[in-house]
Amino acid sequence: MAKDLTDVKSPRSDPPERRDVTTTLNYYKDPGDGSPPMSVYVGSDTVTNERPSTPRQAVVHDISGEEDKYQLDTHGFQLLHHESREKTFEDEERIKTEYYKECEEVYKKATGGTTAHIFGHFVRRGPTHWHALGVGNAAKKGPLHRVHIDQSYAGAELVLRKYLPTQASAILERAARWQIINLWRPIATIYKDPLAVAAAHSIAEADLVEAQIIYTSQAPPLNRNLTWTILPGARHEWFYKNEQRPDEVLLIKCFDSWEREDVARRAPHCAFKDPGREGEEFANRESVEIRAVVVYED
Repeated sequence: MAKDLTDVKSPRSDPPERRDVTTTLNYYKDPGDGSPPMSVYVGSDTVTNERPSTPRQAVVHDISGEEDKYQLDTHGFQLLHHESREKTFEDEERIKTEYYKECEEVYKKATGGTTAHIFGHFVRRGPTHWHALGVGNAAKKGPLHRVHIDQSYAGAELVLRKYLPTQASAILERAARWQIINLWRPIATIYKDPLAVAAAHSIAEADLVEAQIIYTSQAPPLNRNLTWTILPGARHEWFYKNEQRPDEVLLIKCFDSWEREDVARRAPHCAFKDPGREGEEFANRESVEIRAVVVYED
Protein backbone atom coordinates (compact mmCIF):
# COMPACT_ATOMS: atom_id res chain seq x y z
CA MET A 1 0.00 0.00 0.00
CA ALA A 2 1.05 3.62 -0.42
CA LYS A 3 3.23 5.24 2.24
CA ASP A 4 2.27 8.21 4.42
CA LEU A 5 3.11 11.29 2.39
CA THR A 6 3.50 13.95 5.06
CA ASP A 7 6.90 14.79 3.58
CA VAL A 8 5.60 15.58 0.11
CA LYS A 9 1.95 16.45 0.59
CA SER A 10 0.53 19.55 2.22
CA PRO A 11 -2.87 21.23 2.33
CA ARG A 12 -3.46 24.08 -0.07
CA SER A 13 -3.09 27.40 1.77
CA ASP A 14 -5.74 29.22 -0.27
CA PRO A 15 -8.18 26.61 -1.63
CA PRO A 16 -10.65 27.87 -4.23
CA GLU A 17 -14.37 27.61 -3.64
CA ARG A 18 -15.52 24.05 -4.08
CA ARG A 19 -17.14 23.70 -7.48
CA ASP A 20 -18.91 20.60 -8.82
CA VAL A 21 -19.56 20.74 -12.56
CA THR A 22 -22.40 19.28 -14.62
CA THR A 23 -21.03 18.49 -18.06
CA THR A 24 -20.93 15.85 -20.78
CA LEU A 25 -18.26 13.15 -21.08
CA ASN A 26 -17.50 11.34 -24.32
CA TYR A 27 -17.74 7.55 -23.96
CA TYR A 28 -17.19 4.83 -26.57
CA LYS A 29 -20.12 4.31 -28.93
CA ASP A 30 -20.40 0.56 -29.42
CA PRO A 31 -21.76 -0.28 -32.89
CA GLY A 32 -23.37 -3.38 -31.42
CA ASP A 33 -22.14 -5.76 -34.13
CA GLY A 34 -19.30 -7.31 -32.14
CA SER A 35 -16.58 -5.49 -34.07
CA PRO A 36 -13.61 -4.06 -32.14
CA PRO A 37 -13.15 -0.30 -31.79
CA MET A 38 -11.50 1.50 -34.69
CA SER A 39 -7.74 1.78 -34.26
CA VAL A 40 -6.12 5.12 -33.51
CA TYR A 41 -3.11 5.87 -35.74
CA VAL A 42 -0.18 7.89 -34.40
CA GLY A 43 2.37 9.04 -36.95
CA SER A 44 5.46 11.18 -36.64
CA ASP A 45 3.41 14.38 -36.98
CA THR A 46 -0.27 13.38 -37.15
CA VAL A 47 -2.77 11.59 -34.89
CA THR A 48 -5.86 10.10 -36.55
CA ASN A 49 -8.72 9.17 -34.24
CA GLU A 50 -12.06 8.52 -35.95
CA ARG A 51 -13.43 6.21 -33.27
CA PRO A 52 -17.12 7.05 -32.63
CA SER A 53 -18.12 8.42 -29.23
CA THR A 54 -21.36 9.17 -27.43
CA PRO A 55 -21.74 12.13 -25.04
CA ARG A 56 -23.36 11.45 -21.68
CA GLN A 57 -24.25 13.90 -18.93
CA ALA A 58 -22.23 13.58 -15.74
CA VAL A 59 -21.47 15.49 -12.57
CA VAL A 60 -17.76 15.87 -11.92
CA HIS A 61 -17.18 16.40 -8.20
CA ASP A 62 -14.53 18.80 -6.92
CA ILE A 63 -12.16 17.19 -4.37
CA SER A 64 -10.96 20.56 -3.00
CA GLY A 65 -10.65 20.39 0.77
CA GLU A 66 -11.08 16.59 0.75
CA GLU A 67 -7.98 15.61 -1.21
CA ASP A 68 -6.79 13.11 1.41
CA LYS A 69 -9.88 10.93 0.86
CA TYR A 70 -8.65 9.89 -2.59
CA GLN A 71 -5.69 7.51 -2.69
CA LEU A 72 -4.09 5.43 -5.44
CA ASP A 73 -5.05 2.11 -3.86
CA THR A 74 -8.60 3.07 -2.88
CA HIS A 75 -9.73 5.20 -5.84
CA GLY A 76 -6.97 4.85 -8.46
CA PHE A 77 -5.85 8.49 -8.25
CA GLN A 78 -4.19 10.81 -5.75
CA LEU A 79 -3.37 14.51 -5.57
CA LEU A 80 0.01 15.54 -4.13
CA HIS A 81 1.78 18.80 -3.46
CA HIS A 82 5.10 18.97 -5.31
CA GLU A 83 6.93 22.12 -6.36
CA SER A 84 9.06 21.44 -9.45
CA ARG A 85 12.21 23.32 -10.38
CA GLU A 86 11.03 23.14 -13.99
CA LYS A 87 8.50 25.84 -14.88
CA THR A 88 8.16 26.22 -18.66
CA PHE A 89 8.53 22.64 -19.99
CA GLU A 90 9.84 23.95 -23.29
CA ASP A 91 13.26 22.23 -23.29
CA GLU A 92 12.84 18.54 -24.14
CA GLU A 93 16.31 17.57 -22.95
CA ARG A 94 15.83 19.27 -19.58
CA ILE A 95 12.47 17.52 -19.16
CA LYS A 96 14.08 14.12 -19.79
CA THR A 97 16.98 14.69 -17.44
CA GLU A 98 16.12 17.07 -14.61
CA TYR A 99 12.33 16.71 -14.50
CA TYR A 100 12.35 12.93 -14.91
CA LYS A 101 14.62 12.66 -11.85
CA GLU A 102 12.23 14.75 -9.79
CA CYS A 103 9.30 12.60 -10.85
CA GLU A 104 11.09 9.35 -10.07
CA GLU A 105 11.38 10.48 -6.46
CA VAL A 106 7.73 11.52 -6.32
CA TYR A 107 6.68 8.10 -7.61
CA LYS A 108 8.76 6.22 -5.05
CA LYS A 109 7.61 8.36 -2.11
CA ALA A 110 3.97 8.17 -3.16
CA THR A 111 3.81 4.42 -3.74
CA GLY A 112 6.58 2.80 -1.73
CA GLY A 113 7.78 1.27 -4.99
CA THR A 114 11.44 0.29 -5.31
CA THR A 115 12.04 1.78 -8.76
CA ALA A 116 10.20 4.04 -11.19
CA HIS A 117 11.07 3.66 -14.87
CA ILE A 118 9.78 6.67 -16.80
CA PHE A 119 9.04 5.72 -20.41
CA GLY A 120 7.64 8.91 -21.90
CA HIS A 121 5.87 12.22 -21.51
CA PHE A 122 3.39 14.53 -23.24
CA VAL A 123 3.29 18.30 -23.13
CA ARG A 124 -0.12 19.64 -24.15
CA ARG A 125 -0.65 23.28 -25.08
CA GLY A 126 -2.96 22.99 -28.09
CA PRO A 127 -6.64 23.84 -28.58
CA THR A 128 -9.59 21.72 -27.55
CA HIS A 129 -10.28 20.68 -31.16
CA TRP A 130 -6.67 19.68 -31.97
CA HIS A 131 -7.68 16.23 -33.29
CA ALA A 132 -9.64 17.91 -36.10
CA LEU A 133 -6.67 19.96 -37.32
CA GLY A 134 -5.52 17.15 -39.63
CA VAL A 135 -1.95 16.77 -40.87
CA GLY A 136 0.55 18.09 -38.35
CA ASN A 137 -1.85 18.03 -35.39
CA ALA A 138 0.60 16.06 -33.20
CA ALA A 139 2.62 19.24 -32.71
CA LYS A 140 -0.51 20.98 -31.39
CA LYS A 141 -1.67 18.40 -28.84
CA GLY A 142 -4.40 19.64 -26.59
CA PRO A 143 -6.83 18.05 -24.11
CA LEU A 144 -8.21 14.58 -24.87
CA HIS A 145 -12.00 14.63 -24.49
CA ARG A 146 -12.57 10.87 -24.64
CA VAL A 147 -12.95 8.61 -21.61
CA HIS A 148 -10.07 6.14 -21.66
CA ILE A 149 -7.32 4.29 -19.80
CA ASP A 150 -3.87 4.41 -21.38
CA GLN A 151 -3.22 0.64 -21.11
CA SER A 152 -5.45 -2.41 -20.97
CA TYR A 153 -4.24 -5.34 -18.87
CA ALA A 154 -2.62 -6.90 -21.95
CA GLY A 155 -1.40 -3.48 -23.05
CA ALA A 156 0.38 -3.02 -19.73
CA GLU A 157 2.46 -6.14 -20.41
CA LEU A 158 3.29 -4.77 -23.88
CA VAL A 159 4.61 -1.61 -22.23
CA LEU A 160 6.62 -3.62 -19.70
CA ARG A 161 8.25 -5.72 -22.44
CA LYS A 162 8.88 -2.72 -24.69
CA TYR A 163 10.51 -0.43 -22.16
CA LEU A 164 12.04 -2.92 -19.72
CA PRO A 165 13.01 -5.72 -22.14
CA THR A 166 15.78 -7.19 -20.00
CA GLN A 167 13.70 -7.17 -16.79
CA ALA A 168 10.16 -7.91 -17.94
CA SER A 169 10.27 -11.71 -17.89
CA ALA A 170 11.83 -11.81 -14.42
CA ILE A 171 9.24 -9.37 -13.05
CA LEU A 172 6.40 -11.44 -14.47
CA GLU A 173 7.86 -14.81 -13.45
CA ARG A 174 8.40 -13.85 -9.82
CA ALA A 175 4.98 -12.19 -9.70
CA ALA A 176 6.44 -8.97 -8.32
CA ARG A 177 3.95 -6.15 -7.96
CA TRP A 178 4.24 -3.54 -10.69
CA GLN A 179 2.12 -0.65 -11.88
CA ILE A 180 1.81 1.93 -14.64
CA ILE A 181 1.08 5.37 -13.22
CA ASN A 182 0.75 8.76 -14.92
CA LEU A 183 1.93 11.92 -13.17
CA TRP A 184 -0.13 14.86 -14.50
CA ARG A 185 0.86 18.46 -13.75
CA PRO A 186 -0.58 21.80 -14.90
CA ILE A 187 1.98 24.16 -16.42
CA ALA A 188 -0.37 27.02 -15.53
CA THR A 189 -3.39 26.94 -13.22
CA ILE A 190 -6.20 25.01 -14.92
CA TYR A 191 -9.48 26.77 -15.68
CA LYS A 192 -10.45 25.53 -19.16
CA ASP A 193 -10.69 21.81 -20.04
CA PRO A 194 -9.83 20.37 -16.60
CA LEU A 195 -9.02 16.69 -16.15
CA ALA A 196 -11.61 14.29 -14.73
CA VAL A 197 -10.75 10.93 -13.15
CA ALA A 198 -13.19 8.16 -12.27
CA ALA A 199 -13.16 6.21 -9.03
CA ALA A 200 -11.88 2.76 -9.96
CA HIS A 201 -14.52 0.90 -7.94
CA SER A 202 -17.33 2.64 -9.86
CA ILE A 203 -16.18 1.26 -13.24
CA ALA A 204 -17.26 -2.33 -13.88
CA GLU A 205 -15.01 -4.68 -15.84
CA ALA A 206 -17.88 -5.02 -18.34
CA ASP A 207 -17.54 -1.28 -19.11
CA LEU A 208 -13.97 -1.74 -20.40
CA VAL A 209 -13.48 -2.35 -24.12
CA GLU A 210 -9.97 -3.09 -25.38
CA ALA A 211 -8.82 -0.88 -28.24
CA GLN A 212 -5.66 -0.51 -30.29
CA ILE A 213 -3.24 2.32 -31.05
CA ILE A 214 -0.87 1.86 -34.01
CA TYR A 215 2.38 3.85 -34.18
CA THR A 216 2.93 4.09 -37.92
CA SER A 217 6.53 5.28 -37.76
CA GLN A 218 7.66 2.34 -35.59
CA ALA A 219 8.46 -1.20 -36.68
CA PRO A 220 6.41 -4.20 -35.51
CA PRO A 221 5.94 -5.91 -33.12
CA LEU A 222 6.52 -2.94 -30.80
CA ASN A 223 4.45 -0.52 -32.89
CA ARG A 224 1.18 -0.85 -31.00
CA ASN A 225 -0.47 -0.24 -27.67
CA LEU A 226 -3.62 -1.78 -26.24
CA THR A 227 -5.82 0.57 -24.21
CA TRP A 228 -9.26 0.60 -22.63
CA THR A 229 -12.01 2.69 -24.12
CA ILE A 230 -15.02 2.95 -21.82
CA LEU A 231 -18.74 2.27 -22.24
CA PRO A 232 -21.25 4.55 -20.49
CA GLY A 233 -22.34 3.47 -17.03
CA ALA A 234 -24.93 4.84 -14.60
CA ARG A 235 -22.75 4.14 -11.55
CA HIS A 236 -19.61 5.95 -12.69
CA GLU A 237 -18.25 8.45 -10.15
CA TRP A 238 -16.17 11.36 -11.50
CA PHE A 239 -13.83 13.79 -9.75
CA TYR A 240 -11.44 16.66 -10.48
CA LYS A 241 -9.43 19.35 -8.68
CA ASN A 242 -10.81 22.83 -9.25
CA GLU A 243 -8.19 25.36 -10.35
CA GLN A 244 -5.41 22.79 -10.08
CA ARG A 245 -2.06 24.56 -9.84
CA PRO A 246 1.44 23.69 -11.11
CA ASP A 247 2.49 22.63 -7.60
CA GLU A 248 -0.38 20.11 -7.44
CA VAL A 249 0.28 16.85 -9.28
CA LEU A 250 -2.31 14.18 -9.97
CA LEU A 251 -1.20 10.55 -9.97
CA ILE A 252 -3.45 8.34 -12.12
CA LYS A 253 -3.16 4.56 -11.95
CA CYS A 254 -3.48 2.96 -15.39
CA PHE A 255 -2.56 -0.57 -14.28
CA ASP A 256 -1.78 -2.58 -11.15
CA SER A 257 -0.67 -6.20 -11.26
CA TRP A 258 -2.29 -6.86 -7.88
CA GLU A 259 -5.68 -8.50 -8.42
CA ARG A 260 -7.24 -7.74 -5.06
CA GLU A 261 -10.75 -6.53 -4.35
CA ASP A 262 -9.49 -3.86 -1.97
CA VAL A 263 -6.95 -2.39 -4.42
CA ALA A 264 -7.86 -0.16 -7.37
CA ARG A 265 -6.35 -1.51 -10.59
CA ARG A 266 -7.17 1.31 -13.07
CA ALA A 267 -8.80 4.74 -13.24
CA PRO A 268 -10.43 6.09 -16.43
CA HIS A 269 -9.81 9.74 -17.15
CA CYS A 270 -10.53 12.46 -19.73
CA ALA A 271 -10.68 16.21 -20.19
CA PHE A 272 -14.10 17.83 -19.88
CA LYS A 273 -15.69 21.13 -20.78
CA ASP A 274 -16.67 23.36 -17.89
CA PRO A 275 -19.67 25.37 -19.22
CA GLY A 276 -18.76 28.27 -16.93
CA ARG A 277 -15.22 28.51 -18.26
CA GLU A 278 -15.46 28.47 -22.01
CA GLY A 279 -14.61 31.15 -24.53
CA GLU A 280 -11.63 33.20 -25.61
CA GLU A 281 -11.16 34.77 -22.18
CA PHE A 282 -9.84 31.40 -20.98
CA ALA A 283 -6.45 30.34 -22.37
CA ASN A 284 -5.78 26.87 -23.75
CA ARG A 285 -4.97 24.39 -21.03
CA GLU A 286 -1.24 23.71 -20.54
CA SER A 287 -0.14 20.47 -18.91
CA VAL A 288 2.67 17.92 -18.79
CA GLU A 289 2.11 14.20 -18.26
CA ILE A 290 4.79 11.69 -17.25
CA ARG A 291 4.28 7.94 -17.67
CA ALA A 292 6.16 5.37 -15.61
CA VAL A 293 6.39 1.69 -14.71
CA VAL A 294 6.71 1.35 -10.92
CA VAL A 295 8.21 -1.94 -9.67
CA TYR A 296 8.18 -3.28 -6.11
CA GLU A 297 10.56 -5.65 -4.37
CA ASP A 298 9.12 -9.07 -3.52
